[in-house]
Amino acid sequence: MLKRWIAMPVLLLACAGSVWAADCPPLLEGTLPKLRAKESIDLCQRFAGKPLLIVNTASFCGFAPQFKGLEALNQRYKGQGLELIGVPSDDFKQEAKDGEETAKVCYVNYGVTFTMIDPQHVRGADATHLFKVLAEQSSAPKWNFYKYVVDRQGNVIASFSSLTKPDSPELIEAIDKAIASKP
Repeated sequence: MLKRWIAMPVLLLACAGSVWAADCPPLLEGTLPKLRAKESIDLCQRFAGKPLLIVNTASFCGFAPQFKGLEALNQRYKGQGLELIGVPSDDFKQEAKDGEETAKVCYVNYGVTFTMIDPQHVRGADATHLFKVLAEQSSAPKWNFYKYVVDRQGNVIASFSSLTKPDSPELIEAIDKAIASKP
């Protein structure tokens, strides 16, 4: 009898783990290192079922002042479940060579509080898995501060060029649609 009581919770945990893994959309498979931290983020565990705004960033890009607008979006929508993910990249040769400098630009200069990842490749064969899937569902970023709005199922519902400001009506409309999507 004791064996059955011990085996049942273990079996339930094993089943729950496989169901959870099956529910992870391809976009969120894997982990990425957090900026200026020793920890990595399990993308599925952290972001599955949530609406997302994913932006490739660069500290020394002329669009870097968009960090302020992105942080304003983060503050405006985080209570509704939106998760904003910034992914610095030097693919366009405008990112700091040192993560510490990238962190200073984001956190000190612009007051970013949303999730920032360590610099990653966002284009081509070396692109991180997240950006490979974003490119498959939409297109690869054409420059820094390219924006992807992702629904709760992990599907890109809109993408926007660097020229699209964080407060643009089209971006806001896509974010509202992502928030309203069913998990």
